[in-house]
Amino acid sequence: MPSQSQSPTETRAEPDTSIDASMGALRDRINDCIKSDGSIQVLTHIDCDGLTSGGIMTKALIRAGARCALSTAKEFSDAAIGLLKSGDHDLCIITDLGGGFASRLNKSLGAGKWAVLDHHQIPEEENGEESVINAWKYGIDGGREISAGGMAYLASVALDDGNSDLSTMAVVAALGDRQDQGERRSFVGKNFEIAETAKGLGMLDVDMDLLLFGRETKPLADALAYTSQPYIDGLTWNRDTCYSLLTSSDVRLKEGGRWRVPAELDEDEKKRVIESIAQFASGEGGATEIMSELIGYTYTFPNEDGRGFLRDAREFSTMLNSCGRISRAGIGIAICMGDRSRSLLEGESILRDYRGRIRNCINILTNERWRISAMPDKPYITVNAQDVVQETMSGTISSIMAGSHKYSGKIVVLWTKAEEESMVKFSARRALGTAGGGASDAVNLGELMGASAAACGGVGGGHSAAAGAKITKDKLDDFLKVLDENVPKVRSTGED
Repeated sequence: MPSQSQSPTETRAEPDTSIDASMGALRDRINDCIKSDGSIQVLTHIDCDGLTSGGIMTKALIRAGARCALSTAKEFSDAAIGLLKSGDHDLCIITDLGGGFASRLNKSLGAGKWAVLDHHQIPEEENGEESVINAWKYGIDGGREISAGGMAYLASVALDDGNSDLSTMAVVAALGDRQDQGERRSFVGKNFEIAETAKGLGMLDVDMDLLLFGRETKPLADALAYTSQPYIDGLTWNRDTCYSLLTSSDVRLKEGGRWRVPAELDEDEKKRVIESIAQFASGEGGATEIMSELIGYTYTFPNEDGRGFLRDAREFSTMLNSCGRISRAGIGIAICMGDRSRSLLEGESILRDYRGRIRNCINILTNERWRISAMPDKPYITVNAQDVVQETMSGTISSIMAGSHKYSGKIVVLWTKAEEESMVKFSARRALGTAGGGASDAVNLGELMGASAAACGGVGGGHSAAAGAKITKDKLDDFLKVLDENVPKVRSTGED
């Protein structure tokens, strides 16, 4: 599996002068604020993309000499606007949040006192709002070509070319939002360009390898067992079976008294592991697809600790997600900002806790079969995760379930109780592959969830392949009915 210098399908795009102009205008506003000794508030989301985008923006502001603060939110709302207003800051920069709130931000904070850096699809009326700096406005696919972290990175280098080292965090952001959607899990569009910048600085290595979790840190059996994308029935979460599979493949699991990690496998060993997994998965009828998902581009940070969990960019992104999802966002932010001491140790502990929670949730949902409703004539399944999955983990669990070839070609729609007692949270993901049939690959989930929620007095949106919604619990049956009616009506924008 030789090293690759770039994605096999991508070429560099010409500079987008319109986005450059918007980033330049934001740079001027930031510089004016710094010169007048004003204060800047950064507000960001709690997931990996949110933590990285907020961290990138804040680090760039600190380097520029700004007086600034950073806070996080699990969602954007009028209440969040109220908190921004009460802070009486001279400029508020919102990352990975804020789409659809332009008019309310202008009314509460005042025009020119805020900016949104984001990549989620926005209402058409916001295209003319200067303070909304959104990928889609510039013809950039925010579902696969750039993340909020990438947008924050572009803003940081507009502020100072010396911030190009922050490209590594934009790579983590893109992986956290599963934007490695090119051939063999490569990057496309702006993400590809940003990764090339990081490579050129000697801060990122891109290779073709097995995509096992914990490539640099986990013993081989644990790495295979913790790999949940794709989710392989019988292997994922089952260490004993994984250990037996590797042993029967004639793979040496130890070097002296130390467990070997996936990154240490030679080419012959990798081939034997792949063949063994393919045999194991053949009964599902999806062995070919599973194998194609287990071999792809890896993204490694050579300047991080050789045996540390930040060295592999995908593992880095999972750690940040874990911090945000279990209410420890501050630890993730500190690591994004460069803390490699106490916060790093806490991050490792949080990651272990998070993966344990994921395993428990998946075990309950798959064992209590009444929770999953799957009809052969429907292009989607619904998952009742009430009293099992916390709201902040709903996206994670729906993504893992969508990684199972049991639901290939389907849409996974998971719902659970929201933190607000009267509300229900939905997370929708498009499953891997198309072997399950149906038209799920043509459905834009962002539009589907947005339209269905709006019909029931709720809110929703997202990307073509991943979206969410929130409604009052008394509207649950109505929402499911409207969802069923809307699936055939909402077609993909072609981002997948």
